[in-house]
Amino acid sequence: MAFDFLAGAPLRLGALGFAAVAALVLSGCAVQRTPTPTTTNASNSLSTQTMRAYHGRFAVTYNDQQGVQRNAYGNFDWQENSDTVTLQLRNPLGSTMAIVTSSPSLATLELPNRQPVNADTVSELMQNTLGFALPVEGLRYWLQSSAAPNSRAKTELDPDSNNGRPKQIKQDGWTIDYVAYADDAPATGVKRVNLSRREPSLNIKLVLDQ
Repeated sequence: MAFDFLAGAPLRLGALGFAAVAALVLSGCAVQRTPTPTTTNASNSLSTQTMRAYHGRFAVTYNDQQGVQRNAYGNFDWQENSDTVTLQLRNPLGSTMAIVTSSPSLATLELPNRQPVNADTVSELMQNTLGFALPVEGLRYWLQSSAAPNSRAKTELDPDSNNGRPKQIKQDGWTIDYVAYADDAPATGVKRVNLSRREPSLNIKLVLDQ
């Protein structure tokens, strides 16, 4: 049964969808002029020594290892504790499809009824198992509407914002478009964000429900 990803109804998974997304590991000042893009070293980036949790939905369009375009949809839970991230992926019916844990020294991917797979980094783990890697470390900052601290970033501020939040960040080959923010407490912060990369081609849509 197909359904609208952004509306939150059930979605139909593409063939091999979750097999390839199982490692998703997978955050404009108020002025009277249109802000221009700026390039920075992200010196005001957020500290990762904190605890955060997100619950939401994802949609991914990617090319598999044979070059065939695939689509996958589902729900996710992100738990961030200091420098460790644990991401649980579920299919639209709620069944756990994968659990990914990322820390500075080790990355682990757990699939149902299989032995865990380990690597030094999430990128290495995903590249070796799936043939592509997702921007795990970048997401820790991008989901907080901030550029990551270890590389240069080009940030375009939202001309309609009163609190200096970004409309777009370009960093490490990725374009991060902030589609919507939640302005009412307690659900403040990023609501919808799209990430895209040209080579290898990869498009990710995230909706944060909590």
